[in-house]
Amino acid sequence: MEPLPSAGSAAAAPPTEQLAPTRTRPHVVLLASPGAGHLLPLAELAQRLVEHHGFAATFVTFTNRADPKLLSHVPASVATAALPAVQIDDLPADAHFGLVVLELTRRSLPSLRALLRSVAPPLAALVPDFFCSAALPVAAELGVPGYVFVPCNLTWVALMRHVLELHDGAGPGEYRDLPEPLELPGGMSLQRADLPEPYRDCNGPAYPLLVDWGRRNRGTDGFLVNTFRAMEPAAAEAFEVAAEQGSFPPVFLVGPFVRSPDSDEFPDASSSPCLEWLDRQPAGSVVYVSFGSSGALSVEQTAEVAAGLEASGHRFLWVVRMPSLDGRHFAMGTRYGNDDEDPLLAAWLPEGFAERTRDRGLAVAAWAPQVRVLSHPATAAFVTHCGWNSALESVKHGVPMVSWPMFAEQRMNALLLEGNLGVALRARAQEGGGVVTGEELAAAVKELMEGEKGRAVRARARDLQQTVERALGAAEGSSHRALEEVGAKWKAVLGRER
Repeated sequence: MEPLPSAGSAAAAPPTEQLAPTRTRPHVVLLASPGAGHLLPLAELAQRLVEHHGFAATFVTFTNRADPKLLSHVPASVATAALPAVQIDDLPADAHFGLVVLELTRRSLPSLRALLRSVAPPLAALVPDFFCSAALPVAAELGVPGYVFVPCNLTWVALMRHVLELHDGAGPGEYRDLPEPLELPGGMSLQRADLPEPYRDCNGPAYPLLVDWGRRNRGTDGFLVNTFRAMEPAAAEAFEVAAEQGSFPPVFLVGPFVRSPDSDEFPDASSSPCLEWLDRQPAGSVVYVSFGSSGALSVEQTAEVAAGLEASGHRFLWVVRMPSLDGRHFAMGTRYGNDDEDPLLAAWLPEGFAERTRDRGLAVAAWAPQVRVLSHPATAAFVTHCGWNSALESVKHGVPMVSWPMFAEQRMNALLLEGNLGVALRARAQEGGGVVTGEELAAAVKELMEGEKGRAVRARARDLQQTVERALGAAEGSSHRALEEVGAKWKAVLGRER
């Protein structure tokens, strides 16, 4: 384990003079799941606690599954620690990501307990990512609040709550299917195909794990959710009523946690060829296409994307990943472009595509500095898998979306973005969840960039962008106030202990 800096060490020094003296600041420990979608927003939460709410923070990761490039995002104002590697070779090779993190957490509890006891006092709270909720009993054991961080939206929390209520009173080994359609607060009506795959069948092997996982999460003192009130107002109100009635833990909407464009995304981000290319494009002219760090397309689907971008007639910046050869859309494990991958790019694309589109398109291998791309004046639209990080980054920068959900909770995200918020248009797959044709992608891009529906979506994206700034405002912002309320609760507990 890396040595844990004390609250008064240089690694945790306050970045601004407005903070209280370091030695008196209460300490929050945050436990991150592996993967960009979980680690990055939790790092932003840690930074906000330090720089705006008077806390010291230690960001804890697992040596197993660690990614040094992702860890470079943890700001200097936040201390870091890594739990020692544990044995996980006994897990099935195809074990679900959530199960792997659950076992990592369980097997790392002795190290986490020792780390928490070593933190320079006063320890104010433990905040595990929702996949790490097995750590909550350690917080209770030490007499500190344990709050679960949810990197997804409130709709996901509503789904988890519905599953729990469906199984309240169920006998041992009894599992019940969710209704179809599933009606959730805020007007979200979900068909079975819209649910994350493990939720679709109560007889599936992962379903019992989901029920147990939800029960662990329900044992939290509160949820910190990476969304803001203007995105899900009706759902927020429903959870407030549930908390008042004592039927569900309090939920605090404290997001969005989105990196600033001038942050050092990676050491070579400032010299990225795609940024140099964007600088040469007219304002509001480029369609950005990326399916996230874990999204994978088949060889056939990659060819259809190329055909659609070519047929759309619009400028584009496309992040191309190596195609999936087994038909899976999920390829966990972030891969960033490098010199070894770039020569392979031509092999992944249809013959002659690069030459035919060279005057208006750029394809880059595996990775682009996404926050900088979305904040660039040339970027007009985003073809996205609807991962929640990507969605929030797009919303914050006022970029309308073509939604293309692929796995996990992304179909639910897409429905929220399309129906409730009106900031996205769907690229429809063929019947049976098949390929999105080039014709369909071209039509969706043209509609978003040129059509009447697209005009309304673009206007709504600009309007929602304004609500982000208001939510984060230090004076009256709803998200700022929510996190301030949580911080006050943590400090009040410490005050009673003294």
